[in-house]
This record gives sequence, structure tokens and C-alpha cells, in this order.
Amino acid sequence: MTFDEFVVQNEIALRIGFFFGIFAVMAIWEAIAPRRALTVSKAVRWANNLGLVFLNTLVLRLLFPAAAVGMAAFAVEHGWGLFNYYSLPFALSVVLAGVALDFIIYLQHVLVHAVPALWRLHRVHHADLDYDVTTGARFHPIEILLSLLIKFATIIVLGAPVLAVVIFEVVLNAMAMFNHSNVSLPRGLDRIIRLFVVTPDMHRVHHSVEDNEANSNYGFNLSLWDRLFGTYIDQPREGHDNMVIGIHKYRDPKQVSWLPGMLALPFVGKITGYAINRREWSNPGEDKK
Repeated sequence: MTFDEFVVQNEIALRIGFFFGIFAVMAIWEAIAPRRALTVSKAVRWANNLGLVFLNTLVLRLLFPAAAVGMAAFAVEHGWGLFNYYSLPFALSVVLAGVALDFIIYLQHVLVHAVPALWRLHRVHHADLDYDVTTGARFHPIEILLSLLIKFATIIVLGAPVLAVVIFEVVLNAMAMFNHSNVSLPRGLDRIIRLFVVTPDMHRVHHSVEDNEANSNYGFNLSLWDRLFGTYIDQPREGHDNMVIGIHKYRDPKQVSWLPGMLALPFVGKITGYAINRREWSNPGEDKK
């Protein structure tokens, strides 16, 4: 059995192991030293957010059993993609593929904020009234499917090594749980770490109800993309303790904290603009989103 075959066959076990390991660490950290007081019952939010995670996992495995790792193995087997055309040291290929995939995730995140129809899907993630480790995996099934298709296309174009995709998937999931957690780092340490990767305080700004803050800090892993493309905001205007999480227009817990409401949310209301250049602060009393 080749290394790629071993990874493909054991990909589910590897990802589940890392998921529960990182989840447990962040959940314990949140319990010991929470950054903010929660406004909705943790039991309600966790049951429904994790219920959505289970549903998404079931749908993906039914539709795409081999997932992204299987697509990487398929591309390598058929010699598709840049890294299969150009001979590079294997380690360099793994690093470059990981960075490229991270950049695509950043662009995808910008896109779902810029296109009104995609924002309707993505607002399921933003409508969470609190911000903790479960928020990092709270996405509508349709958005998850679209994200996987984008990932497939990227893997084929790159010819990303199987190891690169495995590492990327594990790191992306781990970082999403880390930087969505209701925790904080010492201010000095946070400033050093966020020079390289996204910290909880950095990404929490992105979940503000205010347009300019929600349209900033899109990165999930590497922080350089936000700095490079001018979408970085250092701190929320009201401070982390006072900033409001969620979306102005969607504040009913039955609609945004329970699974049926989350699944229906993309289909509620008229399609309105959510322009990516809406980065100027407007008065709180004005109509939002």
C-alpha cells in the first residue's frame, strides 16, 4: 500500500481524531477562561450548531465519499495540475500547495460577502448571537457543498500532493476552531502571533454587527492576506467586551440558534445588496443588511 492510498483510506479517522482533540482543548479553555459572557444558552447553541455539523458531514460523505483528499489522489494519479507538470522538491510542493489553498479560502470568503445570493448562505455563519468554538463549524449545507467544489477545482489546477491536502484540511479545521473560540491571548502575545496566523481577537472583529467590521479580517489561517489586500482591522470600535456579535436584522434566537431556523435562513427575506466595499461605518440606527 502506498502512502497516498493509506492516507485516503484513513482520512476520515485522521480528521475526526484531530477535530475532537482540538475541539476538546478549546472547549476546556473556554470553560476555564471565557473571553465574553454568552447571551444564549450554551446547551441550546451547541446542540444546534453541532447538529448542523453532523448534518453537513452526512451530506458531504453521501455525495463525495472521498472528499478533497480523494480528489488530490485522483489528480496525482492522472498527472493533472501544476505540481505534476513541474518538478519541485516534495516539501516545497506541500508548502506552496498549502499556501495557495489558504489564499483561495480567503478569496472565497471575500466572495460570499460580496455576492448577495452567496451572502444569504453565509449569513447562517454570521447570525450566531455568540462566538465560540462551535461557531467555527456553523455553515449552511449548500455553502459547504459550494466550498467543496471550489476546493476540488483548486486541487485539480494545482495538482496538490495528497499530504498537502491532508495537512491543509486538518490545519484549516483546527484554526477555525481556535480563532472562533471564546478565548483570548495576552495582548502582547496576540500581536506577535497575528503577524503570522489569525487569532481569536483578530477574527472576532469579523463577526461584529457593524458593516465595516464584518467586511474585514476574512482570514481563517494565515493573516497576511488581510494585511496584503487592505481588509485588516486591528480592534473593534466598541472593544471586544462591548461589540455586538451577529447581524442587526436577525436577533431572534428561535431563528438563528435553532437548527430549523438556520436551515431556512438563506431563504428568508428579499435579496438585498451586501457590497464588499461597505467598509465605512454608518450610524447604528440606519437600516442594516
